[in-house]
Amino acid sequence: MALPIVHHPDYDAESVPDSHRFPMRKYSLLADLLRERGETFAVPAHAPESWLHLAHDPAYVTAVLTSSVDAKAARKIGFEMTPAIAARTRASVGGTCLAARLAVEHGAAVNLAGGSHHASYEGGAGFCVFNDVAVAARVMLEDGLCRKVAVIDCDVHHGDGTASIFAVDNHVFTASLHCEDNWPRTKPPSDLDVGLPKGATDSDYLQALDSFLKGAFGRSAPDLVFYNAGVDPHQKDRLGLLSLSDEGLRERDRRVAEACVGQGVPVVGVLGGGYEKDASAVARRHSFMVDALAAATAPQGRTAFSSPH
Repeated sequence: MALPIVHHPDYDAESVPDSHRFPMRKYSLLADLLRERGETFAVPAHAPESWLHLAHDPAYVTAVLTSSVDAKAARKIGFEMTPAIAARTRASVGGTCLAARLAVEHGAAVNLAGGSHHASYEGGAGFCVFNDVAVAARVMLEDGLCRKVAVIDCDVHHGDGTASIFAVDNHVFTASLHCEDNWPRTKPPSDLDVGLPKGATDSDYLQALDSFLKGAFGRSAPDLVFYNAGVDPHQKDRLGLLSLSDEGLRERDRRVAEACVGQGVPVVGVLGGGYEKDASAVARRHSFMVDALAAATAPQGRTAFSSPH
């Protein structure tokens, strides 16, 4: 079977203008790019409120769903809390939960959103409203579909919300490979943290990645992986501070995909960050993760699609 891909039209919240630092159109642009290649999508349901309570303060969840988040909290998140944003984030969480179930069934799956790793139990931050991976991990564990989860976070920013949510949860191993000099300034410890210096290049990054993956799998022995494939380590990213090329990102995604498949562990790919002004360039880079998982899980003798360099 082809790699399962999850998408919901609500991922692209029209209330966020193109002038915003967060390139919201990347979600619809990525979906269009994949449709042009003949891909079809599984459509998730919006996450029910009870699922959101598995990782977030119920009072905060209610405030988001009723568009009553106070102004200070909304500024910390970076979005005005509108009904469209609430619908978008519930769809994104539902998408990661569906992708997790599909990954367990098929070996891998992708949500064409997600990776909102700055959202903590108390509330959102850094363009992250609800922590979709945290919710999905808790749903999968509660439903008995896995026993040990690893979160492999390669977004350029430290996965602080995820680390704090699972700080005392032995069922979830959190690992973050990020730019140490970047936001957030306060980084609660993950189970495994590797911080790279500002300006790190492809070779620096990939060398660190190999050790990072070895450590993550060696210390966690997961039966489900969530892979945050943020493309903000790219050299043109406005918020990244690292210097990876397109080729470096492709190779990163290939190594992560092959490491998970080689260990026989189902993997859920989520998009994470990407902040270049050109939303179409960001969308194209996000497709690298889709290509890598498709190639790594393709049946022997069948060639998965790979985008041109």
